[in-house]
Amino acid sequence: MDQVLAGRTALVTGSTSGIGLGIAKIYAEAGAKVMLNGFGKPEEIAKARAEIGALQGGGDAPYSAADLSKPEAVRQMVREAEAALGRIDILVNNAGIQFVAPVDEFPDDKFDAIIAINFASNFHAIKAALPGMKARNWGRIINVASAHGLVASPHKVAYVSAKHAVVGMTKTVALEVAKLPITCNAICPGFVRTPLAEAQVGPLAKEHGVSEQQALEDYLLDKQPSKRWIEVDEVAQMALYLVGPGSGGVNGAALSIDGGWLAA
Repeated sequence: MDQVLAGRTALVTGSTSGIGLGIAKIYAEAGAKVMLNGFGKPEEIAKARAEIGALQGGGDAPYSAADLSKPEAVRQMVREAEAALGRIDILVNNAGIQFVAPVDEFPDDKFDAIIAINFASNFHAIKAALPGMKARNWGRIINVASAHGLVASPHKVAYVSAKHAVVGMTKTVALEVAKLPITCNAICPGFVRTPLAEAQVGPLAKEHGVSEQQALEDYLLDKQPSKRWIEVDEVAQMALYLVGPGSGGVNGAALSIDGGWLAA
């Protein structure tokens, strides 16, 4: 891969697995120094750090175990990234959690946690990282939202609310930095093939008495006209474009990558 990010640095939250790890990998392959963040089994985190570190020339990639539900932990993560990387050129807010229930049965603590991690952590990270970007007169911010940042689905009141808020915040930040060589954009994926998402297929098939392929197409991907997963690499490629050469004119966008979901 061309080293289009040589000399750049990036902090990617929620990057020990799934979409975040895919973005961290493609940035490292493109020459950036990347700091990881996220939860998971210690052996899985160690593997991710070693993998990204190898792409960066050896040694483990820097890592923060910050709990993004806590504002001070988010600020501390940014400080640690600046210390480990020298600066933060690229900030990718990807961390997120999910819980599903009817609104009148939705647990208060689950609602609060989803709002804190999926939305408020983005604000705290941007607020902490943006002054450095302004001082250096360059920066790229990507918020990984969702198709649910643009449309709603039942039983996802916290997630849909948080992701809509992320899109709104993205637009606000973009307007505030519009005259600077700094951009803020949102990526809005549909259902992406990750281990957590794939794990939903078997139970759906059993619940409805159908094959796993039918369960995938009719129940999980029912709103996705392509009837196929969005692949992690497809999201990562979009994230690479948004921080690479020629992307400076894209600002405040909510970019769908959803197999036609929003076109239907």
